[in-house]
Amino acid sequence: MRDRADGAADGATASGPASARLRGALKAAALALVAVLGAVSMLAMAPARAASLLEKNFWLSGPNFSADLPNCGEPAALELIASRFAETEKRFWQSDLAISSFERVGEIAFRPWSEENVPRRYCSGTIFTSDARKRAIYYSIIDSGSFIGATWGVEWCIVGLDRNYAYAPSCKMARP
Repeated sequence: MRDRADGAADGATASGPASARLRGALKAAALALVAVLGAVSMLAMAPARAASLLEKNFWLSGPNFSADLPNCGEPAALELIASRFAETEKRFWQSDLAISSFERVGEIAFRPWSEENVPRRYCSGTIFTSDARKRAIYYSIIDSGSFIGATWGVEWCIVGLDRNYAYAPSCKMARP
């Protein structure tokens, strides 16, 4: 074996004063890291404080719903449902199924929960699809329910055609 310049043989560990200083520095660094992590975790567990006056009034006007929703039989709402249904069938289910007509459309409920909730008009009806079948439909017209909340929007479920079970069972979750 050849000796190194510091007198230690290859593969041997140094046990002199320099290595003791290095071990001491590593221990100190590890203790400092543990202390910093402990302090950060203590800050994360601090109790929540109420919003200040500035935080309460800074761009937070709260919900401002008009509750001016179209009736269940509004042609614009029915056309929106029919067009989006046809698009969904074609795009996701590779089907040419479409809504041919609506029948016996009526309101189930309007704002069935408290006044602070988003206004919704719940409706039901019967549809005829392009495969000549008659099916029940449940839908809601929602205030600020369109893209980026610019105007009202619709959500619907057709019994027997809830293919991803979003409103299962049998469209029960689409009703109030």
